[in-house]
Amino acid sequence: MTTLQQGDKAPAFTSKDQSGNTISLDQFKGQKVVLYFYPKDNTPGCTAEACDFRDNYQGLKAKGIEVLGVSVDDEKSHQKFIDKFSLPFTLLADTDQAIVNAYGVWGEKNMYGKKYMGINRTTFIIDEQGNIAHIITKVDTKSPTAQVLDLIK
Repeated sequence: MTTLQQGDKAPAFTSKDQSGNTISLDQFKGQKVVLYFYPKDNTPGCTAEACDFRDNYQGLKAKGIEVLGVSVDDEKSHQKFIDKFSLPFTLLADTDQAIVNAYGVWGEKNMYGKKYMGINRTTFIIDEQGNIAHIITKVDTKSPTAQVLDLIK
């Protein structure tokens, strides 16, 4: 799991979004960023989480908060996920696992007794200076926005 801690400098990254555009953390300097890592597009928990951020996106934007989702799915998968659920925010295609490794969220998982490697669902709140303000490791997929807003007062 992550060794990053509150107050640490958020690891810089550059990745492709769902449209093939190059996105880097530096682009968001001066605003808060919710960087949320999720296991897979179009799965029940990940869909619930994304749709909650979608439903609350305008309110987050009004508070100066940008939302970026990250998984190891490719650009095409992300675009289908966005189209299917009308997601208004950017999804990063971390196909080489550079971001998930930098943030320490790639690790062993266990489902029905089967062990495998994957993303441990985690949300990082990054402040305007690019530092980690909060880390949420026990993400409530039904109301992640409320978790974020409880920490940003």
